[in-house]
This record gives sequence, C-alpha cells and structure tokens, in this order.
Amino acid sequence: MEIRVIESQAEWRGEQLTKRSDWLHPLSDAEIDEIDKAFESVRAKGIDIRDVSRDNFVLDRFRRVAEKAQIALEEGPGVFLIRGFPSHKYSPAELKLINWGLAKYVGTAVSQSAEGDIMGDVRNLNTDPNGPKSSRGYKSSRELYFHCDSADVSSLFAVTNAKRGGLSGICSSLAVHNEMARTRPDLLEVLYEPWWWTWQKKCYEHEGPIYQQPIFSTQDGYLSCRYIGESLRRVHEQYPIIPPLSERQREAMTLFDKLLNGPDFAVWKPFVPGDWQMVNNHIVMHARTEFEDYPEIDRKRHLLRMWLAMPNSRPLSPLMRPVYRDQRAGAVRGGLPPTVPGTVVFETTEAV
Repeated sequence: MEIRVIESQAEWRGEQLTKRSDWLHPLSDAEIDEIDKAFESVRAKGIDIRDVSRDNFVLDRFRRVAEKAQIALEEGPGVFLIRGFPSHKYSPAELKLINWGLAKYVGTAVSQSAEGDIMGDVRNLNTDPNGPKSSRGYKSSRELYFHCDSADVSSLFAVTNAKRGGLSGICSSLAVHNEMARTRPDLLEVLYEPWWWTWQKKCYEHEGPIYQQPIFSTQDGYLSCRYIGESLRRVHEQYPIIPPLSERQREAMTLFDKLLNGPDFAVWKPFVPGDWQMVNNHIVMHARTEFEDYPEIDRKRHLLRMWLAMPNSRPLSPLMRPVYRDQRAGAVRGGLPPTVPGTVVFETTEAV
C-alpha cells in the first residue's frame, strides 16, 4: 500500500492547537440560561433521564453550538471544548441529566461496557487497599496513557476536579501519523498491518476473545486510528497461541509512543468543573496524569463519560469492523456490547 502524508485540519502540534480557537466555545449567558430553562422544564414535568429527548429538552441557541462541535470534531482539529457551565449550581444527578440532554444534540450514546452503561462515572474506586481492584482505567486514579476509545467520539463532562494531578492530555494521532510518514514510512507501514487485540472478557456473543485490527487504516481518503498500547502488549501474554510481537512491531510501537509522549505533539490541561470535552477517536488520542483525591466524598474527582456515534462521522475501512460493526459514514456504531442485550445504565458506580 502507499504510505503518504494525509492533509487535514486535524494535523496539529501542541503549540499550534493552543493558538487556535476553532476547538473552544465559552458558553454565553444566554446559552447557559437556555440550558437551565430546559432542565427546569424537564424536572418540573418529572421526566426520567431515560426519557429525555430533543423534543422535551428544547434548545435553540445550543443547537448551533452542537453543530459547531460536530464540524470541529470531524472536519476541524478533532477536539471540542465547551467551557463555562456553572456546574456548582447543580447536583451530580442534575448534571448527569443536563449533560445527557445536551448530548442529544451532538450524537448518539453507545454502550461503554458489558454492564451497558451509556453514561459512565469516571472516578477512583480503588481506594480500599484490601478491596477488589477495577481493571478499567477510568475507575482508578492511575495514569492513563494516550489511547483511543471504541467509538467515534469520547465525551467527558467535569463535575469535580482532583486535589492534585488528573491533567487531561490530547494529541493528534494524524499529526504523529504524518511525522512517521515523513521520517519513518517503513515503520508506519507496520502500523497499517493487522495486530492482535483482546476483548478483555467483553467479547461479542459467539465471537472469540481475540481479533485482528490495524492501528491505522484509511477509507475514501479518511484516516482512522485505534491504539491502546497496554492491550496490544498484554494480549500476547494472555494468549500464548499468538506469536510474540515482532522486532519491527516493537520498533514501530516504541517510535509511536515516543512521538505521542514527546514535548511537541500533546496539549496538557486541567479540567475545570463545568468543562465538556469531546475528542474524535479516529484522529485524536487522549490521556490522563495520575491524580490524588480530596478525602471528602463530595470533593472526589468525578467526570461523566459518554461514547458517541456521530451523524457526520467518516467512513471506515472494513478492517475496523470488529469494533465498529458498521463502517458506513454517519452510522450508529462502535461501543462495547452489554452482556444482556438492550441494557441501558446511567450510573454504574458510587463514590467511595
């Protein structure tokens, strides 16, 4: 296959992104007032979060913000940050309903786990030294390396911040791709080859626990990246039947990781309560530094997470079928299937 540089507005380095404004939207007073009125209307009518829709969570001004987000995520830098919502005026449950109502204007939420949670709570559950430990990184306080989630867009809404740490990192995987195309096309070619992945015990019914998928693929000129370094290394330890990573694979991963974590490509920033960050997983990766919580339960770091299928998403290569199932542009796709089909959960954890 031809390895080449892909021209796109999503090719940026850290310093370049900080000078751009097309990925930032500070909410106006009028937009905040409209959101509050939509929330109060839903609450007054006793509408359950499961029944919230664009028909009853009515927004006009914010509709234009959502359209701006969709364009930035797919045609622009691949990241969008809405800032300035007064989250301190609402309870976590109320913020969950508000974020759900806003997301209805952006995309379609898909399941994030075998439990069927379409809105997950990102907080540390591994606080008891003698208790069970969650294997999902978002339920811990540890560092999360640059990775992609299994959906078009990852959405994080900040409820409360950590006492220390917990910085959010974003990096253009397209920019890293192009750097390798210019300097080490031989190693970039390795990332286009099939790699072994594991479902981590969350496999689709009737499908085995492992599958093959490339890290980079293209379709109709659009790039798509899927990378979780820990999983790509661990699968070879968990399943000895799989040949070990080749020397070229190790070299390609080492360079990819070095560029992702180098000083030039990433942007690191703290979350501010009320922030709503969305990233296009096909072209932007995200990470998190380790954090320390406050001892008080109501002050522990807490984010609301959704995975969204986007109405204006790009077409995907058939090689991405194992995770996305439907490769068509604009399809409702991606996510991890619930063990019980049709399960929809809005809260899977309690603060501890």
